[in-house]
Amino acid sequence: MTPLRQRILAAHRGEAPVLRGPFLAVPSAMVVEIACGSFPDFVCIDMEHGPISPETGENMVRAAGAQGVAALVRVPGVDAAAIGQALDWGAAGVLVPRVDSAADAARAVDAAHYPPQGSRGAGPGRASGYGRSIGPYLDRARAQTVVAVQVETVAGLDAVADIAAVPGVDLVFIGPGDLGVGLKAAERPETVAEAVDTILTACAAAGRPAAIFAMTREGLTPHAGRIALGIVGSDATVLVAGFDATFG
Repeated sequence: MTPLRQRILAAHRGEAPVLRGPFLAVPSAMVVEIACGSFPDFVCIDMEHGPISPETGENMVRAAGAQGVAALVRVPGVDAAAIGQALDWGAAGVLVPRVDSAADAARAVDAAHYPPQGSRGAGPGRASGYGRSIGPYLDRARAQTVVAVQVETVAGLDAVADIAAVPGVDLVFIGPGDLGVGLKAAERPETVAEAVDTILTACAAAGRPAAIFAMTREGLTPHAGRIALGIVGSDATVLVAGFDATFG
């Protein structure tokens, strides 16, 4: 399977379709297997908003891998320990929420990469074959690890050009829900659509792949040609829709 990082770049260049996958916040490897049976391009295990323990998170990454699906992990924040742990499980990359500045983005990149690109520690975790193949894994991780940063605050919006320009950032992910809440709270004049356009324009200027969340596949359509990846819905939204259709 082509590594996720290379597929993101191909989609960014228009050589492949936009990648699509769900957020998975239910702490269950079984849910991961069910989701992967629908052949998403990736899954994103959500440890920011989901009640997922480290042990369960690793099992969810393992379940995705068993189905041949790349797993991103949305970590709780710009936290070096959480970033390194998720990658040690064998995740293809991390999605780091609430990145408000270029300094935040640089810290995320540093935490995700081994020296000389960063300061991630080399441990005998699952990704390195429990220590049996640390050397080959270091080389693979340097080439394939995805560092996605999430712009979802007014501060992040104002700093997006600098964030997108940080070396080692592979993807700028837009969180439109929180962005809308922040704009309203700050009494900013921009609409969410205008703010999204600002972010996508900054990514294009920096040559940086962009991504966004949408509740449905159709929600990605307005951004055609400007995004490489879309996270579409979540296990919770799919469950709600299914139960409502059956019992509502």
